[in-house]
Amino acid sequence: MKYSILIPVLFAAFGAITLSLNNSPQMEVKKRVNNSKNRKNVQERLAEIGKTKSSDFETFRINQLVLSGTSSLATIFILLISGKSPIFALLFSGLVAVFVYSLIDRNLTSKVKSQKLLVDAEFPAVVEMYSLAMSAGETPLAAMERISLTANGSLAVNFARVVNLVKSGKPFHIALDEMGRDLDSLLVRRFVDALIIAALRGAPLIDVLQRHAQEARESQRNRVMGAAAKAEISMMVPVVFLILPISILFALWPSLANLNSFTGN
Repeated sequence: MKYSILIPVLFAAFGAITLSLNNSPQMEVKKRVNNSKNRKNVQERLAEIGKTKSSDFETFRINQLVLSGTSSLATIFILLISGKSPIFALLFSGLVAVFVYSLIDRNLTSKVKSQKLLVDAEFPAVVEMYSLAMSAGETPLAAMERISLTANGSLAVNFARVVNLVKSGKPFHIALDEMGRDLDSLLVRRFVDALIIAALRGAPLIDVLQRHAQEARESQRNRVMGAAAKAEISMMVPVVFLILPISILFALWPSLANLNSFTGN
């Protein structure tokens, strides 16, 4: 009961902050979100997972702030109800808010890394499909549209975006360049650069695509071999620190038991 007065105090503080703002709370929050210092960094990461609209950044940042604030308020009420001091509740709730805010940001970073791995894994098959479509006589744009309609995955979605940009009036090489910059993948960037150069200079595209498909397969094989090597090292940890000591203990235990009985006698 002694902390029940804090609830109207919090509502009064919220009302005072609202009155001190020039705009409505919703407009003020959007204004401050749009003026964030790390807006460019967050927008680049959102673009890599397919969220390229400006409203996507606002939605992400507002959700991040709402979840951080909600978790902080819930922590305050729980600590006050449990009998903790108000100063401790405020300090701990601030730490919780910072933790939740950072956790959401790290979750976005992990999604971006997973997206890059997914794009690199899809790339060899998509390039081979594109090369086969080009070998069948289709134009680069028609082949890209066919893949976007028949295939699933991140690259197919980005191919569909390129096709829509070209149909809306943007040149093909500029739309390709935007796709390469949005995905932030070394394999896709090389593929896009080679495709743009071949299209502008009139070089045979099929040879370029086949070479990139072979390089993508080799890169994927090297990545799998590297992951297997790391897994092999990780598997050595339980063997060295768990199985080997237990084996040595089982081997030495009879001798130690006999030695103890001998010294006892």
